[in-house]
Amino acid sequence: MTNKRTPTVPKLIQIIHIAKNQLDLDEATYRHMLTEQTGKSSTKQMTKSELVTVFEHLKTKGFATKPAKSVGKLKQADDPQSKKIRSLWITLYELGAVRNSSELALAKYVERQTGKSALQFVNTTDASRIIESLKQWQQRVENAQAIAAINNK
Repeated sequence: MTNKRTPTVPKLIQIIHIAKNQLDLDEATYRHMLTEQTGKSSTKQMTKSELVTVFEHLKTKGFATKPAKSVGKLKQADDPQSKKIRSLWITLYELGAVRNSSELALAKYVERQTGKSALQFVNTTDASRIIESLKQWQQRVENAQAIAAINNK
């Protein structure tokens, strides 16, 4: 962990459970991840170093112990392109392609796409590129679901 002092075992277990909820992991996925990381399916069975391993893994999957300051303190962008981006993001969440529909998760996606930390900092060209990317993603998900529906008949 990056802190000089590692939290106690009970605190690590608590943080891991918070991460499970924040990342919206279902029970089977959560247990599988624990087993992959440590060979144990319960945090209560783990040593402190194994708990740290799980915690570090959850951070690589997007868990943030503290919300990003730039997203929490900025007024949400409300221009038409930002509204469209948010709408597409929510649609992808409803389709099951996005696990976390929060503004923070969207900001992380925007940052991966543009290098800018939030929608407020994205120019028109970048916003258009994000919109097209999300629309193509949505189309791929809908096509895959349609194919799956046909194959299940």
